[in-house]
Amino acid sequence: MINVVFNGARRAAHWGLWFGGVLILLSAILIGIDVVMRKFFSMSVGGADEIAGYALALGTAWSLGATLIDRAHIRIDSLYVVLPRGIRFFLDILGLILFIAFFAVVAWHGWNVVVQSWDSSSRSQSALQTPMVIPQLIWFAGLASFVVTGIVLLVHAMILVLRGEHAAFAKTISTRSAEEEVADEIRDVLERKELEGVTS
Repeated sequence: MINVVFNGARRAAHWGLWFGGVLILLSAILIGIDVVMRKFFSMSVGGADEIAGYALALGTAWSLGATLIDRAHIRIDSLYVVLPRGIRFFLDILGLILFIAFFAVVAWHGWNVVVQSWDSSSRSQSALQTPMVIPQLIWFAGLASFVVTGIVLLVHAMILVLRGEHAAFAKTISTRSAEEEVADEIRDVLERKELEGVTS
């Protein structure tokens, strides 16, 4: 059952990653258009900087879950790699718990901001006059989805370690090894070569 839930969380997290990436890409295109219009036509896309700010905040919040599942967050592992496996596993679980707890607090305060904006009908101080509750609610949803993803990941990892599946546990929440990084790079190179062969 937990595997089904975990796989569902993984898929949802990667959809969130795509959503955030598309937002940031579109905002970059909008900024580019705005720069060109300012340079050559002395015109401007109103609120481009504001929209880009929303896109960055939303893209970051919605990409956190996939980054966690893919173990792509930056970790300082100079001491970690020389510790015994049991201590490493303990630190992995403790680190994940603290990470989830921190973002749970952030999400809680984010919800309070959403409620405050809704109650006061807050709007941005710009030409767009954007109702602040709209981007804030989407931002909060991204944070909340990350917390849920983190909890599912933690439960999944705990079950793996209790079953004695230490290799699977390490591939779930432990820091990525140099061998894994090299294997991923080789796989990416091979995929690019295959793609070039198909298109040529």
